[in-house]
Amino acid sequence: MTQRWRTFHTSLACLTVAGLGLVACGDGGDGAQDQPTTSVASPTSEDPSQESPSFAEADEDELPFAVEEMGNYDSPWALEFLPNSEQLLITTITGDLILRETNGDRQITVDGVPEPVVQGQGGLGDIVLGPNFEQDRTVYLSWVEDGDGGTGAVIGRATLEQTENSASLGDLEVIWEQQPKTSGNGHFSHRMAFSPDGEHLYVSSGDRQKMEPAQDVDSGLGKILRLTPDGDPAPGNPFADRGGVSQEIYSYGHRNPLGLAFAPDGTLWSSEMGPQGGDELNLIRAGENYGWPEASNGSHYGGDEIPDHSSDDEFIGPVAWWTPSVSPAGLMIYDGDTFPQFQGDAFMGALSGQALVHVQIDDDRAVAGEIWDMGSRIRDVAEAPDGSIWVVEDGENAKLLRLTPPEN
Repeated sequence: MTQRWRTFHTSLACLTVAGLGLVACGDGGDGAQDQPTTSVASPTSEDPSQESPSFAEADEDELPFAVEEMGNYDSPWALEFLPNSEQLLITTITGDLILRETNGDRQITVDGVPEPVVQGQGGLGDIVLGPNFEQDRTVYLSWVEDGDGGTGAVIGRATLEQTENSASLGDLEVIWEQQPKTSGNGHFSHRMAFSPDGEHLYVSSGDRQKMEPAQDVDSGLGKILRLTPDGDPAPGNPFADRGGVSQEIYSYGHRNPLGLAFAPDGTLWSSEMGPQGGDELNLIRAGENYGWPEASNGSHYGGDEIPDHSSDDEFIGPVAWWTPSVSPAGLMIYDGDTFPQFQGDAFMGALSGQALVHVQIDDDRAVAGEIWDMGSRIRDVAEAPDGSIWVVEDGENAKLLRLTPPEN
């Protein structure tokens, strides 16, 4: 079924246009309740006071895509397309890995998947293809496990083995563990992205709702990490001389980065869920401190204020931010030909915002964008080999949707 989708309308409560603060109110992050405040404009990392870009409300007759429902899944988390094929991998929080056709309904459940700890925001998480997938069929998965001290995310590497009617993971091995394991069931993050040259695996490691470790470069929490494809600390990382888990750190001061993606120009971007407001889109640079929990454009859930990002502090501010929360999840930077107007732009799934967020990027700046109401929490967004955009909803009986240019 193909249909046009709704845009936000000004009759919705708490919907405000103020630079990049075009948002909807509602459920905050993964289960957290945000109390909406006033939307505010978005700074760039260089000068938070400069004139902000703007989000436009799209006319319903001028939407840039049509939507086709492709299927339904329980608690999906990540999408990954196989190259030069019409196949898609889908992970679910409850522990299933599904391989499905993109041009039909045929699908199979992949055997040999690890048994994740399904607790709060845990479970089976991300999946990415190895840099030489077409030669060696290597895939990387993230999930949450129990261990000494509590729970933590891990990354495993395996070979995707296929026949006409079956698929399985062979030789699965754990190559990385989130350190330290700790109590609680939130902010694992565990998103992954390979650098365009395939030499580095980047991993987002959330603050596990502990906050202070994000500023501690001897902790692996609240960081974006740079590893080799074997899971070892990448040579030349900013804090390599400190030894231990510090050798893995690429950037720090992060809260819950649930999206990680490279742009066509090779820059690394992350979508990060803020506290009560202050959701962020960040341009990630080596060795930089992104402020959490010392600086944020949101507030603590109890109402306590946090100093806003400013040009006078020592932190890197977000390129774009949203208050009240949209709760950004998966992130994709578009590089296809099907939507040429979007090349190099960012697309984020929004959970509490129940939307697909588009941010127009110009080098290292956000210059404009739109938010499209999808009527449900959006968990992940991905670009298919044919240039279409696929999004998947969050929760039970979640829809998998394919976006294509509208028919004239």
